[in-house]
Amino acid sequence: MMVPSTDIPKSVAGDGLMRLTDVVLAFVLLVLTAIPMLMIAMLIFLDDGRPIMFRQTRVGQGGRHFMIFKFRTMTHDRNRATGTFTGAVTTEDRQKFETTISGDPRITRIGRVLRPLHMDELPQMLNVLSGDMSLVGVRPDVPVQQADYSPQEWVDRHVLRPGITGLAQIDGTVDSMAARTARDLQWVQTRSFGLYLSILFRTFGKVLKRNSL
Repeated sequence: MMVPSTDIPKSVAGDGLMRLTDVVLAFVLLVLTAIPMLMIAMLIFLDDGRPIMFRQTRVGQGGRHFMIFKFRTMTHDRNRATGTFTGAVTTEDRQKFETTISGDPRITRIGRVLRPLHMDELPQMLNVLSGDMSLVGVRPDVPVQQADYSPQEWVDRHVLRPGITGLAQIDGTVDSMAARTARDLQWVQTRSFGLYLSILFRTFGKVLKRNSL
């Protein structure tokens, strides 16, 4: 079994403060968005029926699997590969899993509104409260995406809780898997409460700017 790299701090003073902030902000956001989320659920049902929620197995801290929650923004396909996998992952296994692309025809009408606003991710506040995720971290992958990384990268990126946003998401220069992985590992190695707050503010600003154009 591989262990995290020696240059990754086992703990930092800000980890506890980040977790406390996660819980407080996630709870406040759930309260403030309760009515909008109810309206979103109704619109999804009227637009494309059930299910309202999209659930998928993701890999979290320490390599543990958890169920992520999002509002469903794509057509429901029972035959679509889920990416759930145990054991050795092959290239063929990875190719069966389809990631979402820009302009994906599977995105529903309501999904085309929710996704740019990131409102489909509001239910992930429940993942934050449960301790499976943080507001800031590396985006959680499905198990089969292990094939996209080296064994050491896969271990290192799961030292911390995965996040809703992160360094890779706010960096407009990230245009490849290698660049995304570098940013993910940078967060794991250099995380601090100040950087955590900076990423949250920059994420908020990026979403506002994108949707004011």
